[in-house]
Amino acid sequence: MNFSTKLPYKNLRRKNAYYRYTKDLYGDNAAAAFFVLTHSGRVRFQGQETWFCVDERGKFSFDFLQLRDVPVEAIDLTGSVLNYDGLDNLEKLTALKSLDLSRCPHVDDWTLGRLHVFKDSLEELSLAGCPQVTERGLACLHQLEHLRRLDLSHLPSVPVPGLVRILVEEMLPQCEVLGPGPGDGLAPVSGTQTSGDRREEPSGDRRAGEIPA
Repeated sequence: MNFSTKLPYKNLRRKNAYYRYTKDLYGDNAAAAFFVLTHSGRVRFQGQETWFCVDERGKFSFDFLQLRDVPVEAIDLTGSVLNYDGLDNLEKLTALKSLDLSRCPHVDDWTLGRLHVFKDSLEELSLAGCPQVTERGLACLHQLEHLRRLDLSHLPSVPVPGLVRILVEEMLPQCEVLGPGPGDGLAPVSGTQTSGDRREEPSGDRRAGEIPA
């Protein structure tokens, strides 16, 4: 692995590092919220209507620390660089009901295999536009017994999206599955070819897990 290959990999690992310091100091919910906000995501706590998010300059308020003892209920990480390792920062959220991972370029089948930790609470999940997600990863979602809404739109690595949707609906009969129509990808003459855009990783130099004094 040469230098040009190592650097992006090193940056990705750093951005998905476990925020142990923040977790030890403020608890699981505040640490998860901090992780989400440093990735320009949004987070909402239980019993709250307001989302915490970054402003137009990419800055955010630390007022969420006042809710450190309140469970995180919803997370939006659309377009972020979250990967398998980054889930270490979220897996203790026992009350998480909604998780949006739309257009996350590094969310793959291995990442989906870890979502079982939310099986007792997760009701909404979006994987729309995730270029690395395949039918093998989607099979892992059978463990999410409380899932009520699942968005599988625009998954370029799923070869026959219409058929996969049918199989997911059978696997999760209580869940509304959004995405391709039942016949998509089932044409007898030629297979479906799709493409997906990969988003560039957002820049950020803040050390993992460090909250300014």
